[in-house]
Amino acid sequence: MPSEADLYAPVKRFLERQGYDVKGEVRGCDLVARRGEEPLVIVELKLRFNLALVLQGVERLALSDAVYLAVPRRVGNRREAASPDDRTVRKLCRRLGLGLMTVNPAAPIDRAVEIVLDPLPYRPRQNKRRAALLLGEHARRVGDHNTGGVRGVRIVTAYRQEALRCAQLLEGGGMRVRAMRATGRVPNVGKILIDDVYGWFRRVERGVYELSPNGRQALESYAHVLDLPRVVPKHANRLA
Repeated sequence: MPSEADLYAPVKRFLERQGYDVKGEVRGCDLVARRGEEPLVIVELKLRFNLALVLQGVERLALSDAVYLAVPRRVGNRREAASPDDRTVRKLCRRLGLGLMTVNPAAPIDRAVEIVLDPLPYRPRQNKRRAALLLGEHARRVGDHNTGGVRGVRIVTAYRQEALRCAQLLEGGGMRVRAMRATGRVPNVGKILIDDVYGWFRRVERGVYELSPNGRQALESYAHVLDLPRVVPKHANRLA
């Protein structure tokens, strides 16, 4: 197992062969290199890729845009908790704008250092479809009935709220789909009744639905979620 100091010489030689003037331990930086009037290159050396190294690299970004994290190249089948070969490690460095290199002190000079990733400004490509779905879900929800960060509980989604409104309309008995749609409470009522994701509805005949026992139980369980008072709407299309 090499020490951090064992990583310095190979990296120094690697950069010097490219025309850099390299110095070690400059104001807390493990290695600082300069070539002409180009920006400084800073390299932080660690024996393994970990959070401390990432935080150190992020701190150095205040000094230069060309910051590399250097860790040993592991030989054989040994697996590290976080390997520079891992896709997630490279993705993290890319997002932070950090470069990544591996070092094998025992390898020949021309193969002792491998650049895994160069530091480049990260510009994430926005997923417009997912962003639109997120915006739509936020807009359709009424109130805030979920606690952020909780686990193992059912999330009150916009779809669940709309299904609950359908159940509320059917609480007084069977009802025609067109009459439910006419209330304006659930624009996509037809799809919700047909899909019946939660098993809350029961088809009586074509175009007519009623509430199942599960649906009645849902109205009790989610009474706090309903955004309107629980009243049975009055209109001529309610089935006798």
